[in-house]
Amino acid sequence: MKKNSTKVVAFLLIAIIISACNAVKRVPEGKFLLTKNQIVVNNKAIKDQTAFDQMYQNPNGTIGGFRLRLALYNAANLNPDSTYQAKFTNKPGKYERKAKWLSAKQVDRLGESFYYKGIHQFLKKVGEPPVIIDTIKIQKTVNRLNNYYFNNGYFNAKTSYSIDSVGFKKAKVKYNIALSNPFILDTVNHLITSPALDSLYNTTQESSFIKSGKQYKTIDFEEEKNRITTFFRNNGAYHFQPNNVTFDIDTIGKKDKANVKMIIKNYSYQKEDSTYTVPFKLFKISDVKIYTDFSAKTPPETVTDSSEYKGFHLYSHGKLKYKPSAITDAVFLTKGSYFGDYKTVLSNRSLNNLKIFGYPSIQYEVDKRDSTAQSLIAKIYLSPRKKFSFGTTLDLTHSNIQDFGIGASVTETIRNVFNRAETLEIGFRGNIGSSKDFANPNDAFFNVTEYGINLKLNFPRILFPINTDKFIPKRMIPYTQISSGFNKQRNIGLDKENFTALITYNWNPIRNNTARVDLLNVQFVRNLNPDNYFNVYGSSYNALNKIAKDYNTNTSYINSDKNLIINSGTDGFIDDVITLKTPIKFDTKEYKEVLSIEERRERLTENDFILGTSYTFTQTTKKDIQDNEFYQFRTKIESAGTLLSLIAKASNLPKNSSSQYEIFNLPYSEYLKLELDYIKHWDFSKENILAFRSFFGIALPFGNADYVPFSRSYFSGGTNDNRAWQPYSLGPGSTGSILDFNEANMKIAFSAEYRFKIIGSVKGALFADAGNIWNVSDAVTLESATFTNLKDLKELALGTGFGLRYDLSFFVVRFDLGFKTYNPAYPIGNRWFKDLNFTKSVLNFGINYPF
Repeated sequence: MKKNSTKVVAFLLIAIIISACNAVKRVPEGKFLLTKNQIVVNNKAIKDQTAFDQMYQNPNGTIGGFRLRLALYNAANLNPDSTYQAKFTNKPGKYERKAKWLSAKQVDRLGESFYYKGIHQFLKKVGEPPVIIDTIKIQKTVNRLNNYYFNNGYFNAKTSYSIDSVGFKKAKVKYNIALSNPFILDTVNHLITSPALDSLYNTTQESSFIKSGKQYKTIDFEEEKNRITTFFRNNGAYHFQPNNVTFDIDTIGKKDKANVKMIIKNYSYQKEDSTYTVPFKLFKISDVKIYTDFSAKTPPETVTDSSEYKGFHLYSHGKLKYKPSAITDAVFLTKGSYFGDYKTVLSNRSLNNLKIFGYPSIQYEVDKRDSTAQSLIAKIYLSPRKKFSFGTTLDLTHSNIQDFGIGASVTETIRNVFNRAETLEIGFRGNIGSSKDFANPNDAFFNVTEYGINLKLNFPRILFPINTDKFIPKRMIPYTQISSGFNKQRNIGLDKENFTALITYNWNPIRNNTARVDLLNVQFVRNLNPDNYFNVYGSSYNALNKIAKDYNTNTSYINSDKNLIINSGTDGFIDDVITLKTPIKFDTKEYKEVLSIEERRERLTENDFILGTSYTFTQTTKKDIQDNEFYQFRTKIESAGTLLSLIAKASNLPKNSSSQYEIFNLPYSEYLKLELDYIKHWDFSKENILAFRSFFGIALPFGNADYVPFSRSYFSGGTNDNRAWQPYSLGPGSTGSILDFNEANMKIAFSAEYRFKIIGSVKGALFADAGNIWNVSDAVTLESATFTNLKDLKELALGTGFGLRYDLSFFVVRFDLGFKTYNPAYPIGNRWFKDLNFTKSVLNFGINYPF
């Protein structure tokens, strides 16, 4: 194996060397392949990426220093048709001989085959032609660099270039830039002709981007234009536009300094063939008209019904189908208030959030009834969506539970249920899948089935006994969701029924910030087949069976193969060990292991009742889907069972034999949970992105429980976690995942990923994932699984690897190959690089980026 590997590596090295030597294969005589751009400012080389972005020509892309795409292009035959014809021209009679047994038509078509032509077209497409140094493009780059530095205050920047040979037909371009001192803004004044705007500006002058003492930057002047325009238009200046702001910059008689005067002249407009100039005015809203069922077939002129509500006029064709407050609560344009762009945007967002109309249209016209021409009529056009809508989906799934699944769902949406813009969603979902991880005595491929129903009722407001407008005003676009669901899983081990009920409040405190309160989150998990535990959790059975082979004294517990019978044998042997009816003594290693197996079995087969309340806050600077320079922070605080315990104590309810309160004859869960999640992306341009994520989560059981339910615990490994381990196969701590579906109540995780473009829509990534899970303050006492102090951070596992992604615009298909670089399951001093090979690597398939 080692000899073969050496041969493969040697072959690749030789191929790379030959390709590298052949890099100038298609470089014409007298021309040079561009190998490097260099920028030298005042005799010092710089690495300013923004400056390098000014280049009209860049060297061929590299992967690890090797110009792969150039090598692929050079390997292609640029004229495969001529080459194919030359085969016959150089060897007379060859064409006729081939035509006898293939036919002339087939011989001609052979020249169009992938072998003769297609492979070369493919290589040309995925490859990259050599970048030949072009002096015209170099001169354009010189001009760009001069403009770049000019826009940063270096008005006297001078750029020259040189082409330096670095080998046969290879050269680099060196840009030499001479900079003097940058210009500094000296005096800053303004001249605003319109009195109304002058008064407004004086209230916001301190926020100006243009200030005395700052270095001149063109971008600051653009930012100031936009700032002033936004401020004026949000305070009534309906006609104001960015081009109404100009700057006069004077450098005459100054050394490295510039005087600035901002000028805003009066409003100029054309009427017929004449141009008029008048001072800018601040407009107020004189009327708000809402057309509730606008369409091409039902124009505003044909309305038959109208009503007035709190200063709003609502129009419809026929009787109004909505309670007026349902619509007006989502409108932030009020009679008598100043015009403001932000009010228009907020009204659009809020009306769209009702989900009963298409995207609204808001238009303004000057109110001719006002002799001062300072009033606007706001007209809002709403196009209702259909009362009922029906949707279906069919998808293929891959998850921690299923290796392969086929799912289908049917959803019926009913809008404006109670005439106050409520929406009701009724969903049915079914799934069949395959999983090799579960007991499957019949060896059926589709051994997983699941179906469920879910109801969601959405209210575009906060439903609460007291008025919450002072704390959560309507500008935060609040909504309430009441949902309930039932889900049933069959043939996936223990089989489960899952009942859920939820009351949730959502709102946006400020743009790009979201807040969510789960006032009541009820979950009841019922295990339908607990007797199947040892068939599903094979590691637990194997560990128990191994001990039984040495210590079991009851022959009725074993089968003909001398293995424990499930369940009579496993239950009997466990009971004998715990009651000291076997040679195993109390407080021995074997006793503790059997006790641990039994405690885990009881915990994972016990039904769970959870009544929780949580608060989640998310903050992000991401502007849109194209934004690759942002951060996102999410925190969640959850409390479960506390309310039930307060009621139980106040009511003096009795406890069961385990000193636990019960509801519906079932002990309920009680715990506190905290999660912190931080994501940061850095954009280095040219589709080179560094992404980072950190996560910390902990759930502490107390009171009525000594463990956290399986559904609320943490696991490690998988497609979006530590990609060098399979889901549930990492941790806890240094245990080496000795059990199936390893989970714990504390998790720490870090991930870093460098993303880059390879060819077209194909992207690459290098990643490192670190993390683990531990048990903290719960029923688990195994030392290697618990987190006791900061020294246990040495059990953070490290996985590294690389990935390929294909960008389909609307989603990304992702393949990641992870290698176990530091494995805490091994003894200290023997954890690094022990599993760093392809046989122990993990291939992950995912949709979209992991973070």
